[in-house]
Amino acid sequence: MNNRLKLLRTEKNYTEEKIAQILGISRELYIKYENSNLDIPLSILINLSRIYNTSIDYIVKETKIKLPHKKRNFH
Repeated sequence: MNNRLKLLRTEKNYTEEKIAQILGISRELYIKYENSNLDIPLSILINLSRIYNTSIDYIVKETKIKLPHKKRNFH
């Protein structure tokens, strides 16, 4: 996962510090997520997918498709 997070971050020209600030976490904690030294909570994955306009599946390497899933209306 670390390669994808770093790639997404650098494509947006964000620093580790900026992403950590957006997420409301410390830079050190974000680095652990990016380096795959710590499991990423679902709430953080959701926020990362929104920041990078991609799917959680892409971030966790379940797909090679970078575009986000279309939202479904279940009503």
